[in-house]
Amino acid sequence: MDNPMSSSIGSTYSLEGQVALVTGASSGIGPYIARRLDEQGARLVLHYHQNEKGVRSVQDALSNDSLALRADLGDETAAEDMMKRALEHFGQLSILVNCAAEQTLFPLAAMTMEQWSSMQKTNVDAVFLLSQLFVRQADVASIVNISSIEGSRPARGHGHYSTSKAALEMLTRACALEFGERGVRINAVAPGLIRRPDIETDWPEGVASWCAAAPLGRLGEPDDIADAVLFLCSKASKFITGTVLTVDGGMSIQPGW
Repeated sequence: MDNPMSSSIGSTYSLEGQVALVTGASSGIGPYIARRLDEQGARLVLHYHQNEKGVRSVQDALSNDSLALRADLGDETAAEDMMKRALEHFGQLSILVNCAAEQTLFPLAAMTMEQWSSMQKTNVDAVFLLSQLFVRQADVASIVNISSIEGSRPARGHGHYSTSKAALEMLTRACALEFGERGVRINAVAPGLIRRPDIETDWPEGVASWCAAAPLGRLGEPDDIADAVLFLCSKASKFITGTVLTVDGGMSIQPGW
């Protein structure tokens, strides 16, 4: 006999009839987010900057209609053109996932203003612009920004990145405050250390230290972040806005002394 509760839960997460723009969809966490939204029925706009091969691979794995668009999000005109082309193709967007980000390693004392500004331009300014363009055409929609636990816990050499993520989280709250009357919810996901290819080989001491300290005792998986994004895009979170959802296996609750 069918379980009516199971059917109800499934419909709560359904994205049938919705169109999602996922930035940074060609590599890292982006492809996992795109596939998770596709599994729930969403049509996709897949943004990429340089990795066309990666985004085509993601596109080939999707079940629903999709469109891959190239844009340098640090270029205001390119970002605006991407949004214009997405709307020309699908008519309207109902989900925006700001996943694209710059992450470099550099000490603050030796950093140039160009390096500092580049990080903020990609990680904060582009999110502001895309969110502004999105909300002008959206009606009862959702934005999810991908932040990081480094937005509240800085790491050496990551000062510019940590600052950009802290700003992104405040931008998330500010947008939620002002866009709520339009029916648009804005939330963020703050991942901890997420598995990527060869991470155990490239940084064995870091992985070992993380797994020893995290209460759940493991690295995060890209699917852990994709699941959180799906929740925040779906009707399951319909009364949640302005929230930063930390997905780090409990690392952030560890005392710092």
